[in-house]
Amino acid sequence: MDRRIGYVTQSHNLFPWRTLKDNVSFPLEITGIAKAERNERAEYWINRVGLRGFENSYPHELSGGMRQRGNIVRTLIYGPSVILMDEPFGPLDAQTRITLQELLLELWAQTKSTVVFITHDLAEAVALGDRVILMGANPGRIINVEPVEIARPRDIHHLHDNSEFRAVYDKVWNALKVASVAA
Repeated sequence: MDRRIGYVTQSHNLFPWRTLKDNVSFPLEITGIAKAERNERAEYWINRVGLRGFENSYPHELSGGMRQRGNIVRTLIYGPSVILMDEPFGPLDAQTRITLQELLLELWAQTKSTVVFITHDLAEAVALGDRVILMGANPGRIINVEPVEIARPRDIHHLHDNSEFRAVYDKVWNALKVASVAA
């Protein structure tokens, strides 16, 4: 296992036969870390994302947002320096999505890992990113790179009212419209 890189998918990919704590601690288990340390670190991360009390629950007993928080901390527990996230909030309802966006910003501030976040949601890209890279299709290519110079920490609930947010959103939206016409 390459511990320098973490990967978070749309699907939670938790093992249905393992509890939340055992799922979260799995990467530590396969690298040979002692059970006591695995459990301590898993409990820290589970508490950190608001899932205290669900440590012994199985994935089918958790909501979609709870499973996705478990998925995210299963990656963070081993401290990768780069995290690839492929539409991790895509299948979630709007309220859960905003809650997890806020959580991701908090966790990023704590870990400082590099996060490559793939999304089709332009507002999400601007809200979470330091730059938005717009990709074209067939063949995949970079169409535009737009820096996001909005100060951190960011208030995800009020960010859409921010004029800097609006300016970046509009620039990327216009680049997307031009690319769509050219395609």
